[in-house]
Amino acid sequence: MCTTPRSFPTSGFEVLDPSVPVEEETLPTYHAEKYYPVHIGEVLDNRYQVVAKIGFGVTSTVWLGRDLNESRYVVLKVYVTGTERNHELEVYARINATQTTHLGKTCIRKLLGHFHIDGPHGRHVCLVHQPLGLSLHDYLFFLPGRVMGFESLKACLRQLIATLDFLHTEARVIHTDLQLKNLLLPGNDTYLSRAEEAELDSPTPRKIVDNGDHPRSIHISQIIIPGNGLPLLSDLGECRFLDQDNHGEIMPNPYRAPEVIFKMPWDEKVDIWNVGVLAWDIVSTRCLFQGWNADDIFDDRVHVAEMVALLGPPPQDFVSRSPVGHVFWHENSTWKDLAPIPEDRTLESLGAGLKGDGDMEGLYRFLRKALQWRAEDRPTARELLTDAWLLEGLGLPSKSQEA
Repeated sequence: MCTTPRSFPTSGFEVLDPSVPVEEETLPTYHAEKYYPVHIGEVLDNRYQVVAKIGFGVTSTVWLGRDLNESRYVVLKVYVTGTERNHELEVYARINATQTTHLGKTCIRKLLGHFHIDGPHGRHVCLVHQPLGLSLHDYLFFLPGRVMGFESLKACLRQLIATLDFLHTEARVIHTDLQLKNLLLPGNDTYLSRAEEAELDSPTPRKIVDNGDHPRSIHISQIIIPGNGLPLLSDLGECRFLDQDNHGEIMPNPYRAPEVIFKMPWDEKVDIWNVGVLAWDIVSTRCLFQGWNADDIFDDRVHVAEMVALLGPPPQDFVSRSPVGHVFWHENSTWKDLAPIPEDRTLESLGAGLKGDGDMEGLYRFLRKALQWRAEDRPTARELLTDAWLLEGLGLPSKSQEA
C-alpha cells in the first residue's frame, strides 16, 4: 500500500444536477453548514488520506482512508458540528481497559484513534475506526428474499449474544442500540483497495455546490464488499454504564423494551429484548412491531396493543410499577382500548410466511425467552447462549432443553 499521498482526479467524473438532493442532503434534519466538506484526496490530521466515501447519516459522513503512517486502511467518521463524541470515547476506554480473555471483546469494532478538524462553520470530531464491510442491513438486500437462513441467523446471534455477555458482565456496559445497521461484516483489504483504485480510474459522481465563500462537493458513496466472517458490533455512542442509574428514552421506536416505553428504570436486559426483535429482522422483511397509526405516525398506543397481542397482557405488578401504567390499563389491569389489539397477531401467524429452513418452534421459543414484559424474567446473555435452538447443529450440550 502506498504510504505517500496520491493524486486523485479533479475532473472526469459525472457532475450531478445541483437542484436534486443526494446522500446526506436527503435527510430531513440536513443542514449544510453542519457537515465538514470532505473531498476525496484530502489529508486529514496530517496523516489520513481520504480515498472514497462509504456512507452518511444524520450525525456524520463516513470515508475510507489510508493511514499514511501505518500503511493501512482505516474508516474516518467525520461528525457534524456541535456533536462531541466524548461519551463514545469513554465507552471505548472502559472496554479497552477491561483485561479479559473473553472472546466477546474481539467482536466489537476497534477504535484506532480520534482527532478534531476545524471547518468553515465550526469544529468537527473525527473517529478513526477499523475498516469493515457492509452492515447487515445492507447485506440482506443481496440475499434471496432479503432474509437469512436459520443457520446463518443462529451463527450471527451466537456471536452477538457472546459480545453482549462480555459487555454486560465484564465491561459493565449496555449497548441500547442493537439494529442491523450497527452490525458490520468484516472488511477485506482486496476490496478496500479496489474502492481506492476505482476513485483513481473512474471517479464516482458528485454534486458541486458553489455557494460563494465555501464551495463544496457531495460525493456518492461506494459499496464496500465484505470479506468472510460474522458481523462485528459497532456504534457505541448510545451505550450506558451499568454502574449508573439508567432511565429515560433509548432505542429506536420499534425496538424499545417495555420498561423504556413505560418510563421505568432499565438495565442490561433491554439488550436482551433488543436481541429478540433484531433476530426477527434477520429472517423477516417486516419488523416484529409496527406501531404506526392511521396517520402514519409512530404511536405508543398502537405499539403497546401489538405487544399485548404478541405476548399477552403484562403482569399486574409490571403495570403498577410504571408511572404511566394507569394511562394504558384500568385498575383491574384491563386494557383501556386506546388502540385495537390485533386479534390475529401471534408469532405463529407472523411466521407463517417465513421461508424458514429449520425449527420454527425453536425460533419461537427463543423469541419468547427474550421478549418478556418484566426485565427480570428475561435471561441474561450468558443464559440465552445456552438455548437449545441456538446451539442446535453445533453438537454441544445445552442447559435449556425445556419447551
